[in-house]
Amino acid sequence: MALPPHIKLTSSTPVGPVRTPVYALVGNPNCGKTTLFNALTGLKQKVGNYPGVTVEKMTGTTFSQHGQPITVIDLPGTYSLAARSPDEAVTRDVLLGRRSDTPPPDRVLCIVDATNLERNLYLVHQVLDLGRPVIVVLNMMDLAVKAGLNIRVARLERELGVPIIPCEASNHKGLVELRLAMSRADLPLARHAWDIPAPIAPAVTELQACLTAHDGKSPLSARAEALLLLTDQDSVRVAGSTPLSARTTEVLRIWQKRWAGEGTDWAATLVNARYTAIKRITTEVVLHAGTTGPNSSDRIDAIVTHPVWGWLVLTGVMALLFVSIFSLAEPPMNWIDDRFAALANLVKSALPAGDLRNLITDGAIAGVGGVVKFLPQILILFFFVGLLESTGYMARAAFMMDGFMGRVGLNGKSFIPLLSSYACAIPGIMATRTIEAPRDRLVTILVAPLMSCSARLPVYLLMIAALLPGERVSVVAKASLMILMYALGTFGAFGFAWLFKRTFLRGEPTPMMMELPPYQMPKLRDVALQMWERASSFLRQAGTVILGVSIILWFLAAYPKAPAGTPPAQQLAQSYAGRAGHLLEPVIKPIGFDWQIGIGLISSFAAREVFVGTMGIVFDAESDKNNTEPLRKALLTAHWPDGRLLFTPLVCLTLMIFYVFAMQCMSTLAVVRQETASWLWPLFQTAYLTGTAWIVCFVVYQTGRALGF
Repeated sequence: MALPPHIKLTSSTPVGPVRTPVYALVGNPNCGKTTLFNALTGLKQKVGNYPGVTVEKMTGTTFSQHGQPITVIDLPGTYSLAARSPDEAVTRDVLLGRRSDTPPPDRVLCIVDATNLERNLYLVHQVLDLGRPVIVVLNMMDLAVKAGLNIRVARLERELGVPIIPCEASNHKGLVELRLAMSRADLPLARHAWDIPAPIAPAVTELQACLTAHDGKSPLSARAEALLLLTDQDSVRVAGSTPLSARTTEVLRIWQKRWAGEGTDWAATLVNARYTAIKRITTEVVLHAGTTGPNSSDRIDAIVTHPVWGWLVLTGVMALLFVSIFSLAEPPMNWIDDRFAALANLVKSALPAGDLRNLITDGAIAGVGGVVKFLPQILILFFFVGLLESTGYMARAAFMMDGFMGRVGLNGKSFIPLLSSYACAIPGIMATRTIEAPRDRLVTILVAPLMSCSARLPVYLLMIAALLPGERVSVVAKASLMILMYALGTFGAFGFAWLFKRTFLRGEPTPMMMELPPYQMPKLRDVALQMWERASSFLRQAGTVILGVSIILWFLAAYPKAPAGTPPAQQLAQSYAGRAGHLLEPVIKPIGFDWQIGIGLISSFAAREVFVGTMGIVFDAESDKNNTEPLRKALLTAHWPDGRLLFTPLVCLTLMIFYVFAMQCMSTLAVVRQETASWLWPLFQTAYLTGTAWIVCFVVYQTGRALGF
């Protein structure tokens, strides 16, 4: 088709849609990669999982100097492209183009901790081998200056042949220069060169040819992948990655067999050759000011990692968290409760009496409102977890726990997934992919649900309010009972870990290797973004899962309809929900629960916090503007058919203990299934946790009754 005469096509005329460039962010753990990602993208982020594997996928959008969108992928942190764990394998596979679900990025941002340049440049060295445009970001430059380091940026740029951007992501310094570099259409390819050891060079050449001919790799990418295949740690494969061709695998095995016969340590030879090249670069570009004596991080570590003071600090931090959950969250909780009560009253005044009005007020509003009111406590929990991570204290807590956890067969790296499980078992279980030893990873997955997650918080708060009613009860008393529940789950997790590592998952614990990052001022913006994401996720759940469950429960409690004039208690007893509860009652009656509590136990398999909304429906505890505690009072007046109170202090305590141990979350089971690639472990997890919950509750309840409680 001819162009109109007044239009001339030039080399700069766009002839189709301009493709949005894609940058991959890579870097070592604790290099500030996530801080930089948040600074670039702000709220324009999406969180998901890579298909086929439970590794979190963070993507965001930033903008060039001309306002054009740029896609940024935050890849999991890794020290090397030679993967030792599933999350490192995802980073490797995305960069090498092994994942069919994620196209290779156009360009790479390598985030480097300026205070430890030599170690960080190892990953940069591998990325430069890929033959893609690379920008190196020297992050934490302020900390490098404090440490007496003078980095000759221009010299480093000449050595590597790529743009080097000094940056302080936490202070938003260097972001303008970084965006200008990211906007360039003419980013140069790396000019770095290093000598492959002579005994290894023929194997690299042959593997490079195989990868090019049989696996469809470009020559540069094939060379980089050949070097990785010759590193013995590069053995982790995850779902979604493209397998190697049979010919490439055969050539690799032939060379490895030959070197094994000759006694050649090919992996160590390659690693040492890289570090020799890196050492030459760092010697020329890093100048030391000759500072002596301990830095501020060392001085703080002398206290927080002390055998005595360190434990006092850790205990104090945890105690402050639980006291804050009660004292700071109460006013916003009451405000949320009043708003839902006002909404229910508005609906009642606008609609005539009938099933539709009851569905909206008693089903949707009562069910969702009974859970959303606990959002302030959940936000406080996530604020503390984010604060500990942002300051660098989280790694110290893991270091402190390493000796204790070693006694149960785990190492300190299990502490971070277990601590994350206090917020939610799902990210905690996903975090176990950083644990190299498969047995340690599996044990951590199996015991992670025992750490009391935020979904249990509404149940604990409701039961504590019923167990310790009245305004005269101190916040410290309530917090102490809450701490007891968390401690019970924690020691239960350690006990089962000890049992598993000495029975069917027997094995020697692996030594913990973890970097202690320098202390930093809290990155409140990053903490706020994390809280926003978690709060949004919680509210989406309240608007979908909990709303759906609440409506279903209302239907099950309202139908089949009893004759007009039937008391509400009899209507509930003969409903579908009541029949299910009655079927379960013989099993749970020995631990002090009746059929009404049984309805809550069944519903909470969808999500633990649904129990609170279910109790509001079961006991017809409608919200009232002048009474913000209808459900608690309804529980205190509930009784057995013979007139005995149902929610006695002993029953409230037993119910909390049940939720400490029982497996009450289908979403967690689904993640365990994906993480372990088997239904065996989630089924085993459900059986041993729920069985333990019943046995412990039976002992507590029957002993309490025998003692007259």
